Amino acid sequence: MTTITDAELTLSPAETRVLDVLDEAALVEELVALIRVPSVTGTDAEAELQHRCAQDLDRLGFDVDAWELDLAGLAAHPDFPGTEAPRTEGHGLVGQLGPSGRPALVLQGHIDVVPTGDLDQWTDRDPFAGAIRGGAVHGRGACDMKAGVAANLAVARALAMSGVRLDRPFAVHSVISEEDGGLGAFATMLRGHSGDAAIITEPTSGRIVVANAGALTFELRIPGRATHGSSRHHGHSAIEAFLPIHAAIARLEERRNTGPDRLFADNPLPYPISIGKIRAGDWASSVPDLLVAEGRLGVQLDEPPATARAALETTIAQACAQDPWLRDHPVEVAWIGGQFASGRIGEDEPLIADVATAIRHTEGRDAALGAAPYGSDLRLYVGIGGLPTLQYGPGDVRLAHGPREQVDIDEMVRCARTLALVAARRCGAHL
Repeated sequence: MTTITDAELTLSPAETRVLDVLDEAALVEELVALIRVPSVTGTDAEAELQHRCAQDLDRLGFDVDAWELDLAGLAAHPDFPGTEAPRTEGHGLVGQLGPSGRPALVLQGHIDVVPTGDLDQWTDRDPFAGAIRGGAVHGRGACDMKAGVAANLAVARALAMSGVRLDRPFAVHSVISEEDGGLGAFATMLRGHSGDAAIITEPTSGRIVVANAGALTFELRIPGRATHGSSRHHGHSAIEAFLPIHAAIARLEERRNTGPDRLFADNPLPYPISIGKIRAGDWASSVPDLLVAEGRLGVQLDEPPATARAALETTIAQACAQDPWLRDHPVEVAWIGGQFASGRIGEDEPLIADVATAIRHTEGRDAALGAAPYGSDLRLYVGIGGLPTLQYGPGDVRLAHGPREQVDIDEMVRCARTLALVAARRCGAHL
């Protein structure tokens, strides 16, 4: 990590002004309002929230580009990242403040969230209430990643209302469909929106995330032979046929997680393979003739997705060859839904030092570098857009996608102040 000097910890009058104007109460209110729009991936509420954010940026004096995505054209592109949720429309949103030209800094966030799951497991039984309790805001999307979106908008508001002038433009990107592949970020890059650097405000638990593992969605179709349940020995259960496949996948996962990159620190499973959906059978007293399993395969840092796919396909083929039933009734493997490659930036990228310096100043600590075990839009901004991109934002990803999802208010405020300082410095804010 670059050594931080005392001179770098001195705030300019313009930087002080931006931080003084950042409205912490409005930041919390913004997050609650964002949570109350149930913008599950692929639903109409995605568009509702994009329109709302566009109006907010327009009122602040941003130059706003809001457009409807060409879904058919994007799907036909050779680098199409895939989707899982059905959708009939999609909307992109970019706001830019300051002089014309290439933004010095982009803050990016996605507004879509995953489904709520079993409501009985939620304390409030209303995942979209945005309840404030115990110094935290609770609800679906609280940390993944509407707290980051709220922080981005708070920075935008502080820059616009502080009265400072910017030597270089500042931009906010609001995207959809991150949860199922990154269609929104993909469309934003193809539209030509770029910048000198970008920060994606995904939850990072205080770390500066400079790399992401990838994640590839797959489907397995395991055949069986149907018969009456009372004579099951005359058939072959697809559920039982799946068991050796599941065991083989577990062994593959263990091999792929041996000696991971040091950026994963103490994470014992940076490249998980998870089965998320299983369906089999259509009658309780019938032996099921088909089991369909859907899951995600972790992609190692710098590993081509094709190599990761081949590893799973070879493992399945070998398990089939060793099983008396599957030898003659092999499992079918298909690659469906989101296809996240891995991504990273060099650890000497100046943006990292800029963020570390701002954290030191606003939060009074040194931040560690790390890698995330999940796919994100980072790989699209780096790979397609050519933007040096890292992740830094409020929240703990271990609380995401579950009924305990929440974000600590103090952490969100600290992150917003750090992001505001980075923006003011990179964009040359002055009075």
